[in-house]
Amino acid sequence: MSRILLDVTRLVTRLYDGLLPTGVDRVGIAYVERYGASAHAVLSERGFSTVLSRKDSQTAFEMIISGARKRYAIRKLVARACIKHLRPQNAEKGVLLHTSHNGMEFQRYYNAMKKRGLRSVFMVHDLIPLTHAEFCRPGVDAAHRKRIHTALAHADGLIANSQDTLDVLSAEAAQAGLPLPANVVARLAPAVTARTPHSAPIEQPYFIVLGTIEPRKNHWFLLQVWRRLVERHGAATPKLVVIGRRGWECENAVDMLDRCHHLQDAVIELHGCSDGDLRTWMQHAQALLFPSFVEGYGMPLVEALALGVPVIASDLGVFREIATDIPEYVDPLDGPGWLSHIEAYSLAASSRRESQLARIAHFRAPTWSEHFDTLDGFLASMA
Repeated sequence: MSRILLDVTRLVTRLYDGLLPTGVDRVGIAYVERYGASAHAVLSERGFSTVLSRKDSQTAFEMIISGARKRYAIRKLVARACIKHLRPQNAEKGVLLHTSHNGMEFQRYYNAMKKRGLRSVFMVHDLIPLTHAEFCRPGVDAAHRKRIHTALAHADGLIANSQDTLDVLSAEAAQAGLPLPANVVARLAPAVTARTPHSAPIEQPYFIVLGTIEPRKNHWFLLQVWRRLVERHGAATPKLVVIGRRGWECENAVDMLDRCHHLQDAVIELHGCSDGDLRTWMQHAQALLFPSFVEGYGMPLVEALALGVPVIASDLGVFREIATDIPEYVDPLDGPGWLSHIEAYSLAASSRRESQLARIAHFRAPTWSEHFDTLDGFLASMA
């Protein structure tokens, strides 16, 4: 296999800042675990980049995998990288793998990799800012369009996390009159796969919704559904467990969480969960609720099914691609439909829930082994 380089800028930055890994970060960590033993690390800033020495690369990889927040060690690492950037760098051929969207928009980044004899391969997680700009911060659509268009014009290869993402990417390339580089679909493996030995965190039946509280995730709608459930069932209403930090432009959902007295005893909000706690909450839930308007992949759906937990989700193409007909699918604006499904799944002896559990028995989650087998074949074909 060709020499592998991994851009770990985002991973090192977030480690320095003490931030927990996101879904994108977990993908980057998986790539470090797969290729780190023989790879070099790359750090970049606004398109300027440097390749770390073998020793510094291993130091960076070890910190990323361990999650150890060694701020002084990271500062020394970055300082040496900046000094190394001033020296000539070798042009041994190889492949740069870049698993986040950070820095995709700078053409000089691609040019520098070509001068080093490297082919640049980027992962595309989603095009949501282009297709659904109303769910993103102002200006993110233009920034992401620049990232995607620059990658279309200059990347040697692209990895899509789903066929749905690749289809949207192909449509954007055609609309913009840009070429579609060599590409491959390699699905992402769940981080949560094994059940814990712990009993349910609470005695009452409950449902969970997992993800940052933001308009795209449709929390406000779900909280309105829960208010109606409380009005119908009072103290017998199942709990809703909201797992995820409060994000941006989510004031309506926050108002419901903080000020709606109907929800005070019916909703549990958890701002942070360890992987173990998350698995425990998920594995004992009546179902995972996933009412998003749009998703690039939908890892919570995969994780829930991998744990044998039913899912009630929006009827999105990417969900059907990954999970076929196993979950219950409901339009994200169908209030009566969500009410009906939640009430049915709340029952002690729910035939609908049992039916999905039987379907889940046939679910097989994607694995990292399959992902990297696909990727390695793709890289070999590029060579």
